[in-house]
Amino acid sequence: MTVTVLHRMRHYQRMCPGQRNDSNGTDDTASTAARVTALLTAFEPGDDALGVSELARRTALPKSSVHRLTAHLVRHGLLERDGTALRLGLRLFEIGQLAVRQRGLVDAARPYLADLREATRNTVHLAVLEGTEVVYLDVLRGPDAPTLPSRIGGRFPAHATAVGKAILAWSPEPVVDTVLAAGLPRISRRTITGPGLLRRQLAKVRADGLAYDREESGVGVVCAASPLRGTDGTARAAISISGWTNRMRVERVAPAVRTAALALSRTLP
Repeated sequence: MTVTVLHRMRHYQRMCPGQRNDSNGTDDTASTAARVTALLTAFEPGDDALGVSELARRTALPKSSVHRLTAHLVRHGLLERDGTALRLGLRLFEIGQLAVRQRGLVDAARPYLADLREATRNTVHLAVLEGTEVVYLDVLRGPDAPTLPSRIGGRFPAHATAVGKAILAWSPEPVVDTVLAAGLPRISRRTITGPGLLRRQLAKVRADGLAYDREESGVGVVCAASPLRGTDGTARAAISISGWTNRMRVERVAPAVRTAALALSRTLP
């Protein structure tokens, strides 16, 4: 057992004396917070997914407590299931950029994003799909670009963004079905709200390798995006360039976005 794990166990025991057997079922707020903290910090550098037994061993919590608390954490996106094991959830990235499994992607993408911003002076994004929304992992703002609502850790409806459409075009059919079933809310007057129209656009995105947002996420804003695809062909993320519709011609910047996305995809494990 590592020194880190021993320290964590002793810290938990000091914070929650007399609670280790989980017998009363009425833990106070401080005790519950300590247990949640112990579970989330049980993950160490190099960990991917951990089983319930290993989490119980590392935290000195009863397995019954681990089962109960991890179920709550999964429901709130702080943990994600990977078969019978658990991994840190993307919601942690939104809160404090602690979901380290995305850190490598951000680091790998940063030089490509910086080059795109330098070449176009517009804002570039790196985003992943989470449910029916995209989560922005990185945003480099350009000096000539509009002020956009996107921010690192922020969310936006996938169907109303170029990055979202780029990812959906290379996502499994059940993922697309989930987005359509949830409804396609209107964000601006040009947002696509018809399921049939969105499916036709996604088919074109697959054919072209590029997705566009033509004032669908906001008035006066256009965007071109291309997916980062894994070895299985599905999209892991997408990158994009956004600018003013009267200053940036998306057809001109789109080839650069696609080239960067293809080159970056080849570097990903």
